[in-house]
Amino acid sequence: MITKLKAGKLSALTLGLTLMAGTAFAGPQMTFGPNDEGALQLDYKGQFQMTVRDTGSGVNNDETTTNFGFRRNRIALMGKYGDMLSLYAQTEFTGDSNVSTLDVNSNSDPAAQFQMLDAVMRFNVNDAFKVNVGKFKYNLSRENLEACEMPLTLDRSLFVRTAYTSTRDQGVAVWGNLFNDMFQYRADVMEGRKAVSGDTAPSSSFRYSVRGHVTLLDPENEYGYKGTYMGKKKVLTFGGAYQFEPEVAYGNTVTKADKKDYTAWTVDAFFEYPLEGAGTITASAAYEDVDLDDAYKGIVNVDPGTIGINGQKNGWYVKGGYMLPAVPLQFFCRYEKWNFASLNDVYDQKIDWYGVGANYYFRDQNLKLTAEVSRTAFDKEAANCKDFTTFVTQLQLIF
Repeated sequence: MITKLKAGKLSALTLGLTLMAGTAFAGPQMTFGPNDEGALQLDYKGQFQMTVRDTGSGVNNDETTTNFGFRRNRIALMGKYGDMLSLYAQTEFTGDSNVSTLDVNSNSDPAAQFQMLDAVMRFNVNDAFKVNVGKFKYNLSRENLEACEMPLTLDRSLFVRTAYTSTRDQGVAVWGNLFNDMFQYRADVMEGRKAVSGDTAPSSSFRYSVRGHVTLLDPENEYGYKGTYMGKKKVLTFGGAYQFEPEVAYGNTVTKADKKDYTAWTVDAFFEYPLEGAGTITASAAYEDVDLDDAYKGIVNVDPGTIGINGQKNGWYVKGGYMLPAVPLQFFCRYEKWNFASLNDVYDQKIDWYGVGANYYFRDQNLKLTAEVSRTAFDKEAANCKDFTTFVTQLQLIF
C-alpha cells in the first residue's frame, strides 16, 4: 500500500511537471485515477491591447482610430493520463476589436463569438510516432505553428493563413522525432474547405499536408514551435511543408465548370543563440506560396475564397531580435512582402509590411508588455488600399 501511495504521488508529480512545462507558473491542477495517473490543469491566457491607427475614422475615413480590446481571451484545459494519452481543449471569446488587418470595420458593435478553438486528443505511442485527433493547427507554416503567446514580435504574420480555413482545422495528424530529435516529420489529413453542396464547390475532399524539419543544435521536438526561447536554447532549424486539396473551387461559378485545385508550399528557417555576457540574437525567415489555379480570373461571380487576404498569394518575411543580457528586455523588427492575386478589388496587389518594437518580460511569457509600431504600404493605391501606420501596446497574462 505504501509503495502504491508513493508511486501515485510520484506519478502525480510527474504529470504536474509535464503540464507545467509550457509556463513558469501554472493554473490549478487536479489528479485522478486509482494511483493518480491522471491530471488536469486549467489556464487563462489573455492579451489586452491599445491600438492607435492613423486612418479609418472620420467622415472620410482618414482620421486617427483608437481602440481598446482583447487580441486573445482564452481558457485552456490540459489533461494527461499515464504516458500515452493526453488532451488539450481551449475556448476563445472574440468580438472586442473593430480594427482589423487592413481596415476599420463599419459596425460599431461587432458580434461577439465564443468558440472551441482547440479540442485535440493526443496519443504518444513513442517519440517516433504520435497521433493527434480533433481540432488543432494544421501542418503548413512554421509561423502558424508557433505559439501565439510566445512570438518574437507582437504577433505572428498577418498574412500566412491559407484559403478556406483559419489557424486550425479538423482531422488527424501523425508525427514524430527521429535521429535523436534531429529530424521531425508530420503528415495530416484535414477537413480543408468545409463540406458544401455542388452549388458551391465541385467536390468535397480532404486536405493533405506533409511537413518536415531538421534541427542542428538544441532540438525543437514538440508539435508547436516558439518565436523565441528567450536565450534558454541554442536553435538552428530548417523546415518545409506542402499541402494539397483537389477540386476545391469552380473557375466559373455560374456554369459550375472549370474545377480548381488548391496547393500550398513553404520553406522556413529559425535561429536563436545566446552569447555569454552579450545577450541573445534571434533570426527567422520564411517563404509561402498559396495557389488556387488562377480561379480569381473567373469572368463573373468569382468564388470569394479564392481571392482576398487568404486567397491566392505568395510572399515572404524576415524577422530578428536582440535580448539584453542582464535585463528582460528584447528588441525586435520584422519585414514582410506579399503579392495577392486580387485584394480589395485590385488585381496583382502587393503589400510591404514592416514594424519594430520591444518586449519586456516581467515573468517570462506569463506577464509581458509589448509595444510595436508598424507600417502597411500598398503597391497600388485604391479606395480600400491606402497606406497606414499602426501603434499597438499589449499586456499579456498567462495564469
